[in-house]
Amino acid sequence: GVLATGVLMPLWKAIAADGDITAAYPDEALSLEGYTQGKLGAGDTIDAHNVELVRDLLDPIQYTQIAQMGRRLTVLDTTTDIMRLSPWEYVEATLRNRGRARFAADGNVVTDEGKPWIGGNPFPDPKDGLEAFSNLTLSWGRHDNSFYAVRDWDIGPDGDLQYEYDFCWAEQNTVALVGPNGPYMPGHEDKLRFQSVWFTYPNDSKGTSFLNTWYYDQRKFPDLQGYLPAFKRVRRFPTNQRFEPLIPGSTLYLSDAWAAGDPFLTWGNYRIVHQGPALGAVSRSWNAAHPNWEHGTHGGAKGLSFWDTAVEFVPEAIVVEAEPVKYPRAPVSRKRVWFDARTLLPLSMVSFDRQGKMFRSFDGAFSLYSDGSNAVMDGAHPYWSWTRVHAHDVQTNRITRLQQVRELPGGYRTTVNDQGVYEKYLTQSALQRLGS
Repeated sequence: GVLATGVLMPLWKAIAADGDITAAYPDEALSLEGYTQGKLGAGDTIDAHNVELVRDLLDPIQYTQIAQMGRRLTVLDTTTDIMRLSPWEYVEATLRNRGRARFAADGNVVTDEGKPWIGGNPFPDPKDGLEAFSNLTLSWGRHDNSFYAVRDWDIGPDGDLQYEYDFCWAEQNTVALVGPNGPYMPGHEDKLRFQSVWFTYPNDSKGTSFLNTWYYDQRKFPDLQGYLPAFKRVRRFPTNQRFEPLIPGSTLYLSDAWAAGDPFLTWGNYRIVHQGPALGAVSRSWNAAHPNWEHGTHGGAKGLSFWDTAVEFVPEAIVVEAEPVKYPRAPVSRKRVWFDARTLLPLSMVSFDRQGKMFRSFDGAFSLYSDGSNAVMDGAHPYWSWTRVHAHDVQTNRITRLQQVRELPGGYRTTVNDQGVYEKYLTQSALQRLGS
């Protein structure tokens, strides 16, 4: 399908005027109160008793979690300032470069000069599903580089905690850079990003590390290398490893990252299946009150299954389906992703198995790391990023919960736009050093 965003006027025309979405929608389309005719609104809690009122605003797995597993969502008012929904420099690059992107004959995104993309969303007002996915895939974290300290809990079918991990995740984009050293990382214009993950806890997983090297050509599979302490060497992993957990107990695949963990031209048959309002954890989800930014949990049989989460009414979401056309052995037949039309960030993802049955979900929360009284700064502006994630395998009822924290034991601390990230964490020698 071909779509247009905004009701009263094109969405990005309104955003370009003053950075606010209000002019693009009527008042009744800007709040959950308007949608539910006053039955639910900011300050209320969505639970099993009232979830039917908002069923059409949730993905089907979120609905099941609330209706049957005790998940709850707190409602916030709608954020209308675009600068609170993505990194400042990324939004500025989107506005500056708007209208300059196109698809080359080989299917890759290029500028109007035929060069690799230069920063921000190439298609801020996407006309189809492929444009929506290309926005997301070309820059996951929306910073030139990011280093995330992450804590992971894996919950079993009976609601008990079965595994717990600490790990670090680093990523460095090599094109589409929005900082002062952009738009390209010299000598790496043929690539899109370097991304690594390594585990620091518990001891039997400590040192396990992986390096993912993406090519700019989205027809090519990334190179995946890993260091396994038991073998004391780096080995290359096959492409289909993207659809398997990297560690025992996890329900998270590399393919799930940011709901766009594979090159967008290795998936296909993109199609828009829905357009309308949704609920999403798109802002104000940073827990400044906890010294390590950690969040509480609730729901499931033991109260451990879900993060405490606040959501808000998203006036317009774009729902896109895609199929893993270059992965004949993939355990999924298709995935469905809910995009916030304002930012093209993923609200949630649901994948389906090869028989077409619901299989797994991925939903995250985002925030400006500022609560009015204090902030984590990213240069001149408060840091923006994801805060926490659920990955739920509904066929086994196993859940992985992740949260971004300030720091892990060993001195690993969340940072952004650190020019030393590549040498420290994103080379093959770094992979061996981190592992050993």
